[in-house]
Amino acid sequence: MNWTLEVVIVPVSDVDRAKTFYADRLGFAVDHDTVIGDDARIVQLTPPGSGCSVVIGKGAVPDMPPGSLKGLQLVVPDLERARAELVERGVEVSEIQALGANPSPMPHPLDNVGFVFFTDPDGNAWAVQQISTRA
Repeated sequence: MNWTLEVVIVPVSDVDRAKTFYADRLGFAVDHDTVIGDDARIVQLTPPGSGCSVVIGKGAVPDMPPGSLKGLQLVVPDLERARAELVERGVEVSEIQALGANPSPMPHPLDNVGFVFFTDPDGNAWAVQQISTRA
């Protein structure tokens, strides 16, 4: 039996501002933006190529302090290209960092160990890792 992670709730203070950041700056697809009532709204966004979406909203999502989510990680096959896209879209992103060394030769020196980091407008922290091939 497969167990897949499909949704991660990201706590935000302003749903419209967060939706703009994730859709326009990061390029996530807006799957739906549902208003349930005066005090409830759910917005689901999915990174290109991902099987897991993020949900932002108010009222109908768990109450967590905005910006309290740390350690979310995206994986890309080309970190240099991904970083350039983020910079082009106006995301404040770190320089590329190699964290550690690969235990065995990889097709690209950044595979598994190459990362960049950024935060959303509320301070939720994201990492982007390069993995061009998997064993």
